[in-house]
Amino acid sequence: MSSKYFFIKHKSRKSRARATILHTPHGKIHGPFFMPIATRGAVKNISVDELHELGAEIILSNTYHLLLRPGMDLMKKYKGLHTFMNWHGSILTDSGGYQVFSLSKHRKIKEAGVDFQDPQNGKRYHISPETAMQIQNTIGSDIFMAFDECPPYPCKKIYAEESLKLTTRWAKRCMVEFNRIKNQESRIKGKLIFGIVQGGVYKDLRIKAARELVAMSFSAKGGPALGWDGYAIGGVAVGEPREKLKKVLEWVLPELPDDKPRYLMGLGRPEEIVYAVKQGIDMFDCVIPTREARHGRLYLCKVQNSKFKTQSLGKNFYNTINIKNAKFATDMSPINNSNLKQYTKAYLHHLFRTNELLGMRLATLNNLEFYLTLMRNIRNQIEKGTF
Repeated sequence: MSSKYFFIKHKSRKSRARATILHTPHGKIHGPFFMPIATRGAVKNISVDELHELGAEIILSNTYHLLLRPGMDLMKKYKGLHTFMNWHGSILTDSGGYQVFSLSKHRKIKEAGVDFQDPQNGKRYHISPETAMQIQNTIGSDIFMAFDECPPYPCKKIYAEESLKLTTRWAKRCMVEFNRIKNQESRIKGKLIFGIVQGGVYKDLRIKAARELVAMSFSAKGGPALGWDGYAIGGVAVGEPREKLKKVLEWVLPELPDDKPRYLMGLGRPEEIVYAVKQGIDMFDCVIPTREARHGRLYLCKVQNSKFKTQSLGKNFYNTINIKNAKFATDMSPINNSNLKQYTKAYLHHLFRTNELLGMRLATLNNLEFYLTLMRNIRNQIEKGTF
């Protein structure tokens, strides 16, 4: 089954993987896909032109951080982030729910929403389900995320249960506000909203969350009942043991509709992405390729790119190196065999050792090229029936 904005092109006969196309106001996105992180309106160390050259079709930005800086007055002046940063692809925005978890020392959770204090200057902000939708609209997001509370790991079940109840109440308010805006503003036409499945590491709570989200809908005046355009699985990258991921997917995915995109938030490593795609996940984001690049860790495929397209993507299809290690000081082999084959590992080692910013840029280009090529090759293998 497919919807008017989400099409399943191919289903694997070997797994639950699917090759998809997701349509947004800024074009189509071929899935499964990976979203580079542009938290504050920039993917660290590279330009939008380089993102396009790498083949990125969508990026992820953050509601909370853009609210703080540059602020919504400037977003309104530029009519959104696309124009402000000169990005012509799609944008998904995290609603700020992750900051409810990550900024626990600087926020206070209430039924109405969350009061934040900017750690840099002490200025206070309030984000509610309604304002989260309004801010994402001002940013010009193509995909809005519901405002949720992401519970920490570990947490007691009673906390996870109460947190889930709050997230569910907030989700209903997000849906109502999104549809109110959608009915009033022409610029929101074609934009999408995703609900987020929380529930910690507790099976019954995860299943309850998924079922309640799927059943949730909002009927506009005189219009059909409207539900979520997609479903995200949150709370799987907040410190819990990695093996918990498999259980969460095992519990949640059977509860989600087949004809809507499925998004695994904030994760993961290449082998985790391969595993999750085989379970039926379509969308990913993670800070790993850009964050680790800044520390000199490179992701490299073990075979030439031409062979990478047909290689079995088991746990040993790539390796990582720390380019700052002394053994690379005289390594004259290319950084990779694709977009950085003109530079040697010895040169990149030198750049990191001398604190030249070009080193971080090249490492970031390498890692994002690896991740985006991985996704292209996964799609290729799904379509060929080999994944």
